[in-house]
Amino acid sequence: MKKSINRRQMLARSSTGFGLMALSGLMADRAYAGPPREDALPSTHHASKAKHVIFCYMSGGVSQVDSFDPKPELKKLAGKPMPTQIERTQFNQNGTVMPSPFTFKRYGESGLPVSSIFPHLGGVADELAVVRSMTSSVNEHAQGNYVMHTGFPFMGHPSAGAWTNYGLGTENKNLPGFVVLQSGGAVPPHGGVGLFSSGFLPATHQGSIIQADRNVAVRNIQAAFSDSEQRDQLQLVRDLDRRFAGRVRQSSVDSAIQNYETAYRMQTAVPDLCDISGETQATQELYGLDSQDPAKAAYARQCLLARRLVERGVRFIELSCLTKGIGAGGAANPWDQHGALKKGHAAMANQVDQPIAALIQDLKARGLLDETLIIWAGEFGRTPFSQGSDGRDHNPFGFSVWMAGGGIKGGTVYGSTDELGYRVTEGATTVYDLWATALHLLGLDHEQLTYRYAGRDVRLTDVHGNVIQDIIA
Repeated sequence: MKKSINRRQMLARSSTGFGLMALSGLMADRAYAGPPREDALPSTHHASKAKHVIFCYMSGGVSQVDSFDPKPELKKLAGKPMPTQIERTQFNQNGTVMPSPFTFKRYGESGLPVSSIFPHLGGVADELAVVRSMTSSVNEHAQGNYVMHTGFPFMGHPSAGAWTNYGLGTENKNLPGFVVLQSGGAVPPHGGVGLFSSGFLPATHQGSIIQADRNVAVRNIQAAFSDSEQRDQLQLVRDLDRRFAGRVRQSSVDSAIQNYETAYRMQTAVPDLCDISGETQATQELYGLDSQDPAKAAYARQCLLARRLVERGVRFIELSCLTKGIGAGGAANPWDQHGALKKGHAAMANQVDQPIAALIQDLKARGLLDETLIIWAGEFGRTPFSQGSDGRDHNPFGFSVWMAGGGIKGGTVYGSTDELGYRVTEGATTVYDLWATALHLLGLDHEQLTYRYAGRDVRLTDVHGNVIQDIIA
């Protein structure tokens, strides 16, 4: 005999399906408003010197001997075989010693030597701490990008931006805590958007891509209904989904809800961020927005928006290089000059030199540089010997990065490479040391910033990393 149920019982037993339906609709549609959930640590581990990070990522691999590590010995040995053993390179098309096609000049009170392709950065040399002894464990773009972003050579781990946002939380509930800026047709470096992933951290910490120069800066963010209609509809979804999340007790559901709540608020916050009409003409010219070089003007917009994001409390901002109109390396790795290095590096430097220098100057003038850490780095360096006749292959054994602002001792050089700029000879550093230092300046102990995953406490610096004390003010 079949047992009958009444309407109330039927609804009660099938109500769990409503939560799943609501979640499915939520994932496919737009967000709803609500208060942000705080996922930050209760407090920083120690007093912080910085509150924000701007990561100027030079994807493709900048040549250290053509940028911030001059090597006069290369000119003396030009055209001769390398006097030391050569490690395997990416393509093993190794040539002879190749001197830099650029000159170097000492800048500022510190006398920091900077290549002629970076005259504007030379003008702010006293703000820079150049680390000439960076190394990487890999020699290929995608792996190198993942190592530089996450500390691991494969996808699935959180990006440094996600870790920063996880540790500090957000200062602005209307914008994501981790933003990746693109413009001028820029694309993610090799490895794709996984470089900006939250990995196993709550999804609220993943990077959000904002197209700085598009009419619609974030896809699918424009409202389809009036605000009152949207609020009524999404309030129902919110109530149903909260009940569902409470039953299944999955943090991923909570993170999805919070992400879409943030997206709702971004509908007005992002257009306001990207509207630079209120910026003075002098400020726009300082950054190079009036440049005849479309790539430079596009990158300048990213740098200006980076400052505006700092003003709005965003924790971590990553900028993206581009290749459109300059004939440099591939779209995902524009600094990758295996041939025609002089032309390619000069074009890429012209793209980023003035905008980044202007960013430093503008932040300083507004009293924001002291609380903003700027990091300039690629995934590895380049060989001091040629590939073919006029290019350089990948070199992970010793390359240069720099940091500025946010507690950094400007006008300093840390570490060194040999007389040819090939291998580190003093003060060897790793990506783990770079991020340990960045987290330290943000008030976070890299050994204590952990997340329980796969049975162990995982961290950005894995089981490595030392703070580079010599570059801290």
